Amino acid sequence: MTRSDTARQLWSIALPAMLTNVATALFGLADMWAIGRLGDAPAQGAVELGAKFMLGLLNVFNFLRTSTVALTAQGSGRGDGPVQGQTLARAMTVAMAIGALLLLAMPWTVAAGLDLLGATGPLREDAQTYVAIRYWAGPIWLANCVLVGWLIGRRKVRYVLYVEIAANLVHIALDLLLVLVAHWGVAGVAAATVSSETLKFALLAAVVAREGTAREALAAIGHRATWARADLMQLFALNRDLFARTLLLTAALLIFARSGAQAGPVTLAANGILFQLFMLATLLLDGFESAAQVLCGEALGAGARSRFNAAVRAALVWGGLTGLAVSCLYALGGAWLAAAFSTDPQVIAATRDYAVWLALLPLLGVVSFVLDGVFVGAGWTRAMLGTMAAAMALYLALLAGLRPLGNHGLWAAFAVLFAARAVGQALVLPRLSRRSFSAS
Repeated sequence: MTRSDTARQLWSIALPAMLTNVATALFGLADMWAIGRLGDAPAQGAVELGAKFMLGLLNVFNFLRTSTVALTAQGSGRGDGPVQGQTLARAMTVAMAIGALLLLAMPWTVAAGLDLLGATGPLREDAQTYVAIRYWAGPIWLANCVLVGWLIGRRKVRYVLYVEIAANLVHIALDLLLVLVAHWGVAGVAAATVSSETLKFALLAAVVAREGTAREALAAIGHRATWARADLMQLFALNRDLFARTLLLTAALLIFARSGAQAGPVTLAANGILFQLFMLATLLLDGFESAAQVLCGEALGAGARSRFNAAVRAALVWGGLTGLAVSCLYALGGAWLAAAFSTDPQVIAATRDYAVWLALLPLLGVVSFVLDGVFVGAGWTRAMLGTMAAAMALYLALLAGLRPLGNHGLWAAFAVLFAARAVGQALVLPRLSRRSFSAS
């Protein structure tokens, strides 16, 4: 396979995944824009805090998506159709079980989460209103993780894009209707999210039901082979490491949000706007992570080391160039773009002060995003957890050491977190590659 063939395969997955992820980011951006039209910094801060709570709660279970991508792609690389159906059955069962536990724990989880984020007074009341509504979409979000991961693992990324666009159009329309027309405020933002997440599930389920392998998954639920100890242990090992790694990453995000909240509602709202724009860049660049997961998973499943190395190189080169382009765009227009998400002069001034970090983060983070895809696709989740733990320790140390710099110190520590992850993963990559392909 030539370099142009590898690049073409990479972009055939990365481009629709990038567009899908950008559409996903519109959820948060639409929410911040709609509530920002009210000119109420505490309400905007409450949406930011509530969204961070839900992100922290649910994102730790994103392993459902990533492990499903990896195992489905590896099964595809081996040409094993039944394994793909069994992967879907196992992952969806796990998602349903986690969703049920989350609903049972809701009374305790919401109060503890808002306490952890330091929400008090009117800010806490609005954040609790938001979370009390949006929480009910949690189990649906988990199921969507599985369905999206399975479709990406089968290279059906275009269908995921179509579903995401449809769900986002509905979400934006509901934001406008419920917040600006019906004047539901924070509750309107949350209701729009629940409605669009439910629509997304219905559309994804319809797409998956058309796949022959998906029909095999329904039959596989009752087969003993689906629940074989070796396959379950592989699934749980992947999920355990991914869960712990995501838990650390989520803790970093929650610490970031809490530190912003302690600086007051203006800084919290400004950080929320800049963070949503950073998430837009992250989700864009994560298209290369998705492509690396699929191509590296398929190559490992087929035992093709040259294909694996070519996929890693292509993802790093094209991901790096795209990260540089996004950083340049944010350097030129990031402050102006951030100002469009609020009518409060103090919030606008604060976003302008900290917009430099918005320009730096895409370039600093893109290598870690791509290598995440490589490590997940290859099943090197234990090593990924180790590099995340080391980066987290450095992040915590910097938070303490850079405290005199205020909010700039917070953003600097956050930026180093991503750069340190990339360095750690790059250092262990050659050894893991030699071990995996010598074993195959």
